[in-house]
Amino acid sequence: MRILQIISSMDPAKGGPPNVVARLAAAQASLGHQVQVLTYGDSNARERLLVDTARVPGHSQVAYHYLPLPNRLQQLVSKTALHKCRELIPYVDVVHIHGLWETLVRYASHCARIYSIPYVIAPHGMLDPWSLSQKSWKKSVALALGYRQMLNQASLLHALNQDELALLQPLGIKAPAAVIPNGVEPGEVYPLPPKGTFRNTLPELEDRPFILFLSRLHYKKGLDYLADAFKIIAAQHSDVHLVVAGPDGGAQAEFESMIQQSGLTDRVHLVGSIYGERKLAAYVDATLFCLPSRQEGFSIAITEAMACGTPVVISRQCHFPEVAERGAGIVVELSAQTVADAVLKLLQDADQLSRASEAGKRLVEERFLWSKVAELTTMHYNRLLEKKTRIS
Repeated sequence: MRILQIISSMDPAKGGPPNVVARLAAAQASLGHQVQVLTYGDSNARERLLVDTARVPGHSQVAYHYLPLPNRLQQLVSKTALHKCRELIPYVDVVHIHGLWETLVRYASHCARIYSIPYVIAPHGMLDPWSLSQKSWKKSVALALGYRQMLNQASLLHALNQDELALLQPLGIKAPAAVIPNGVEPGEVYPLPPKGTFRNTLPELEDRPFILFLSRLHYKKGLDYLADAFKIIAAQHSDVHLVVAGPDGGAQAEFESMIQQSGLTDRVHLVGSIYGERKLAAYVDATLFCLPSRQEGFSIAITEAMACGTPVVISRQCHFPEVAERGAGIVVELSAQTVADAVLKLLQDADQLSRASEAGKRLVEERFLWSKVAELTTMHYNRLLEKKTRIS
């Protein structure tokens, strides 16, 4: 099958969707499909992607087409992306589009309709009520001016979890929808780095327990909740530290200010973006992983943490109920106190930490491997192609 994945950026620094597309495309290529990715990007983004995917089987089999990085005006008036869509789309069997509020998304769906190629749209949580409430008037105008039509005429909407599927229904979008989760690639994760590998890069941790936050430092990731929660945790647990990893998405300065005001600067370590082996080493050495997000589609970081045997504390808005159902950690309503209470409960119960570690690994192995996700996507693609054949 000839598959074209489309996304505005493949830079790992942009968060989850680029990581998802890289691994989904590689897993599909490993199944024998001809997979291409169309995206914007410069040499720095390409280099970061190569580092991030160094251990991803099948990644070298994927053909990447990079468009020059445009500024906002160029995105609106330049036809380079449209011409590339016209060049590629007529010669593929299915187009899988990731994201929503981008000109490239509109061009790709337009061309797919012109050439009668089935297209799948994965909004990655961008139609969640919280996401729609951000710059809501712009999104309302965009929906009215063509994006709703684009969604209605999609062959399939790709929801990441049952919550996202349920949240799509009140929007009245006519396209069918299905749940296709994200996953983990065992060849990328295992064998895990030896314990102590990450600690050796951050000697001030010594052998103290630490909480790991690994994501973009963005408002929606709940760093303000985490700062307030850590103040509560630190007052009751004199040894625990907090490691914050990820690129600044606009929330770093406020977070640092909150930590400074709490007098906890010496117990909080911002390490910037970490990829590959060092990222895995951070999961392995962490006592637990915490993501108090205001909104998530399907967090790769949560899945990676569980694959590494790291218990997790997450907000309900992460839409990952399996964590609580399988005992891989604790899911909380979003507040500093509830986050702190969950973290303290785990820190004070070594047996529960051990059980959560094993439960998380089993959950990932049973349900969230990229090979299984790739098979599920191609099953849906085949159904779309069969439907296209019947209609024609």
